[in-house]
Amino acid sequence: MIKSLLVANRGEIACRIFQTCRELGIRTIAVYSDADAGLRFVREADVAIRLGPGPASESYLRADLILAAAIEHGADAIHPGYGFLSERAEFAEACIAAGIRFVGPSGAAMRKLGTKADAKALARLAEVPSVPGFEGQGRLEELQAAAVGIGYPVMLKASSGGGGRGMRIVHDPSAFADEFHLASDEALKSFGDGTMLVEKYVRNPRHVEVQFIADGHGNVATLFERECSIQRRHQKLIEEAPAAREVPWEAMREATRKLVLAAEYENAGTAEFIVDPETDAFYFLEVNARLQVEHPVTEAITGVDLVAEQIRVASGLPLSFPQRLIDGERSEIFGHAIEARIVAENPGKGFVPSLGKIRAWLTPRNPHIRVDSGFEVGDEVSRFYDSMLAKIIAHGPDRATAVHRLRAALLDLHILGVDTNAGLIIDLLADETFRSGHIHTGTLATFLETWSVPEPGPELALVAAKATQPLTTGPTTGPAIQNDQPAWSMLDGFRNARP
Repeated sequence: MIKSLLVANRGEIACRIFQTCRELGIRTIAVYSDADAGLRFVREADVAIRLGPGPASESYLRADLILAAAIEHGADAIHPGYGFLSERAEFAEACIAAGIRFVGPSGAAMRKLGTKADAKALARLAEVPSVPGFEGQGRLEELQAAAVGIGYPVMLKASSGGGGRGMRIVHDPSAFADEFHLASDEALKSFGDGTMLVEKYVRNPRHVEVQFIADGHGNVATLFERECSIQRRHQKLIEEAPAAREVPWEAMREATRKLVLAAEYENAGTAEFIVDPETDAFYFLEVNARLQVEHPVTEAITGVDLVAEQIRVASGLPLSFPQRLIDGERSEIFGHAIEARIVAENPGKGFVPSLGKIRAWLTPRNPHIRVDSGFEVGDEVSRFYDSMLAKIIAHGPDRATAVHRLRAALLDLHILGVDTNAGLIIDLLADETFRSGHIHTGTLATFLETWSVPEPGPELALVAAKATQPLTTGPTTGPAIQNDQPAWSMLDGFRNARP
């Protein structure tokens, strides 16, 4: 079993992995940039090693520095989290070459599935339906010619990475070159690889993915589907498991198993599909050869700790859960779970990122609610990285209950110092179209056409005053005792929640 684990990542996902490591008795090692030196994940690790300056290219993308830290401090294994180096075959192979286990698929499996282009090629060989497209060598002229043959509109996609970065919809041939360069530059900055592919743009499909994990003992578990159709600019905002409405589960499960077996894949990953909401026909998009941001909703409906299973697989052990769950028996699903990504941005001002210090931070406490975050009061939201502050996950016996619990939890979420998208999600969760489950990737855009930012009520001034003024206790005479706890620790019944 792995005894010492370095997490080659930051923030929320580093904290999440450390939590499981503590439960398993595994020593933890954090690596951090100068911009993250004061964040929670650095404090929570048993050992924390500085990598370099704030830009990812000088810190979290420096495989040489991360490996040197792992070797120097005796790491048995490296967990890459998601983003950064998580889908770099070269990094996985460098870990193995250095005698350090990589908590993820092998470099060989990544090369077959870890980029969108290679994954689609393998899908065709495995007879898994995929969206018409062209990979080539990613050169502008090749992709322009392919787009004409495919027919506009088309989607430009980064071959590596995910999270909506390096993606552009092109409606007109005259805009292709400009969009290509914008998408390629964004992909290069985010993933270190600007290679692009092009495929047919399918309007308003559902985005449904299948969580899988495979071990070295012949087990390929398909842990049901997640619906990720609520997106803005191809970045997921709300995810739920199982899907909001029925999907062709057995066919999607079989397609996922074919891909995993063809790639000789071990460890956790996700097969992503789009589903035609009218016909239920589905098309393979890509495999995320790593743990996903939205993995908590799968954990909620299965009772499986996916990080613990990743560590087991990387240690050479078999999966620990029952065969019926491995086989994707739907009777093994426990209720419904839904997750909201809370992002530091201002929806009322074109979703501009919001930076600065967090002045107040109160998250809901409820047995049906899980909060995954890497931030606390006093932490700084940096310009260098993704602006997600937290994931709020609600679980219930059915979808309606889970949605209600999530909305109630967001009404009890209080963050001051930076703007967030929480108000938008609160309103979306009350929308009848969303509640009906008849959602697709265009649902949020339609909702935003009529949505307006609520006017701040008079209570907001009191919230700000309570959060920014120091608290005092003690007698009225003599020096006051300064209390540096967050203002929310005053349990006086005050709320800023909308009804």
